[in-house]
Amino acid sequence: MPVDSSQQVQSQQAQAVCVLLVEDEFLIADMLAEVLMEHGFEVHTAANAKDALRHLTCGSPCDILLTDINLPGGIDGEVLARMVRELRPSLPVIYASGSVTRLEQLEAVPGAAFVAKPYDPDRLCNMLGQMAEKH
Repeated sequence: MPVDSSQQVQSQQAQAVCVLLVEDEFLIADMLAEVLMEHGFEVHTAANAKDALRHLTCGSPCDILLTDINLPGGIDGEVLARMVRELRPSLPVIYASGSVTRLEQLEAVPGAAFVAKPYDPDRLCNMLGQMAEKH
């Protein structure tokens, strides 16, 4: 029996990789979320580390954490990643920053990746896809 296109779409959505995007710049977060969704990812956004932690502790889905390193509110992306790994030890992490200086000082969690801003959407989507396949 052939599968109709609506069933294929539902199947793809059920298999979508869920990305928690932590970005305090609204326009960047909105643009990036739209691009990721166009590439088949499910995206949840948080404007700061506290919102991201709230999302994760309430049991919401998350397959990959994509976090800006420079975040407001006293908890930056580097600390957030360590806290998230305490909650979900195998969760893949991708750090993002436009600051080379910050990258040189970064103490990343094991197995994490880094993407430079401004984002190259195709490169980022490939990176997310590869990390999802590994986990």
